[in-house]
Amino acid sequence: MSGLRSGSVGLVGRPNTGKSSLLNRLLGQKLAIVSPRAQTTRHLLTGILNLPEGQIAFIDAPGFQTRHRSLLNRSLNRRAGEAARDADVAAFVVEALRYGADDRAALRRVPAGRPTVAVVNMIDKVRPAERLLPYLERLAKEHPFAALVPVSAATGRNLPELLRVLLAHLPEGPPLYPEDQLTDRDERFFAAELLREKIFRELGEELPYHCEVIVEGFREEGKLRRIDATLWVEREAHRPIVLGAGGARLKRILSAARRDMERMFGGKVFLQVWIKVRRGWSEDERTLRQLGYA
Repeated sequence: MSGLRSGSVGLVGRPNTGKSSLLNRLLGQKLAIVSPRAQTTRHLLTGILNLPEGQIAFIDAPGFQTRHRSLLNRSLNRRAGEAARDADVAAFVVEALRYGADDRAALRRVPAGRPTVAVVNMIDKVRPAERLLPYLERLAKEHPFAALVPVSAATGRNLPELLRVLLAHLPEGPPLYPEDQLTDRDERFFAAELLREKIFRELGEELPYHCEVIVEGFREEGKLRRIDATLWVEREAHRPIVLGAGGARLKRILSAARRDMERMFGGKVFLQVWIKVRRGWSEDERTLRQLGYA
């Protein structure tokens, strides 16, 4: 074990900088759900990467945002800082050529003195490439970053260099987790997440923030999983929107979620979902606490 480095890296930043996509690419498989909507991620999620030089436990968290102001979103904003609060290193993910007030607000969530690596994502979209250098020079003046690493989560470009830099800032020591462990979450958690991802992708801009997925039953019968879930909406008017004409939209959501579950779980999935109206759940502190958001 001599010379190994192991520790935790908190992924922080504003929404839609590609934190979850970056985690999935680094791990080599889909673990975190992704969509174009802000705060698709609602829970802390640890993804564990074992390397010859050591082990990195990446912690994904909601992006810090100011657009949606429900009690739920305020709770998620508090959680956005938790990924870096107890981590050994903060990986501050920004979008190449963009840096504004929301990025600065997210960076302020990183505790003072925490080694912070600026991960400049989406460099594959920079045209011409020469535009990146002056941006990096400006970004370096914003904070005493331990390093700035341009990457592309979409193509995998420069990710080996990012891993090298992150490992160099982790403490020496044995792995924190068993080598065969990929995450700290179970299949029941991922069933709810994959269903919620499809809701975010299928529905409009506002409605997903009024929806929540509760897995009521999860039974394994050999390689078959029988999953019963409830989809909360906040108003009766939301129900027909989720259903779509003749239930077509909900069928698309369930089919897409089931395919991803079968891919992740390695077996057939029988998925049933009921829609229930739970008025004001995203503004109810007791409910949010029961869901693990507050």
